[in-house]
Amino acid sequence: MWFKNLTLYRFNKPVNIDTESLEKALSDFTFSPCSSQDISKFGFSKALGKHGSALVHSANNRHLICATKEEKILPGQVIKEAMEEKASQIEDEENRKLTKKEKDALKEEITTSLLPRAFSRRSQITALILPEIQMILVDSSSATKAEELLALLRKAMGSLPVIPVTFNLPVEHSLTEWLKAGEAPAPFIMQDEAELKSAAEEGGIVRFKQQVLTEEEVLAHLETGKEVHKLALHFGQSIALLLQSDASIKRLKFSEEFRAGSDDVGNDDPMAKLDADFALMSSELVALMHAVVDVLGGLPKDE
Repeated sequence: MWFKNLTLYRFNKPVNIDTESLEKALSDFTFSPCSSQDISKFGFSKALGKHGSALVHSANNRHLICATKEEKILPGQVIKEAMEEKASQIEDEENRKLTKKEKDALKEEITTSLLPRAFSRRSQITALILPEIQMILVDSSSATKAEELLALLRKAMGSLPVIPVTFNLPVEHSLTEWLKAGEAPAPFIMQDEAELKSAAEEGGIVRFKQQVLTEEEVLAHLETGKEVHKLALHFGQSIALLLQSDASIKRLKFSEEFRAGSDDVGNDDPMAKLDADFALMSSELVALMHAVVDVLGGLPKDE
């Protein structure tokens, strides 16, 4: 439930999304396990896992979705060795060298034969669709995996006019100015971790952890032209995070005190507790997005 990373996207055209229509759209692309000959499967699954029944969990026009991916684990080296062994056998029997096309076909044949015996692994990725701020937040540290989820969502919905979030001010410029000033703009509080990079193509990278960032040792690197590309922050008293120059947010952690805000619901009804957690988390993420957009100079206006 509680997001740990944020890859940010925004709608570049106004979009209205309702729970019923979204549920219907996703239902045609639900997850099903790999068959013996499938190398991978990817589809939408229950938003609240085993405690829920819907593909979409909504509250206050905020929509949580989840996708599951199953992949067969078939190491390339295993395929290579089996292919080379088989190719060698054929070459000896026929007294000739196999062509590349023949070897490629042999590799495909061996892969197909090994798939039924391969182990599989599953992973899940969740996203929060926020029409009120025209954004989608994907709980992933990988832009590639986030794009994979959006591609599936686009396929289900027919169209999905979203683009990665950028800001009017370069993120690294803002982070560098905050470090120079010795503090981040409210409601953010600068912490004790940063990564600085040289603007030169082959310049150096310096990382500080558990370090007072206002010390001369740190600031001296700014004098040589380095810029801040990662900075640890607190959003008020509720969230710890690492803001990065690519506009992603990593190591998102909600404080125990904040998460306790839904404790009065109790644990007797798991669905009620999950619903309360979702309402708490989604509201705070909306507040976080408003604050991030504000301190980074706003969003570019679409042409």
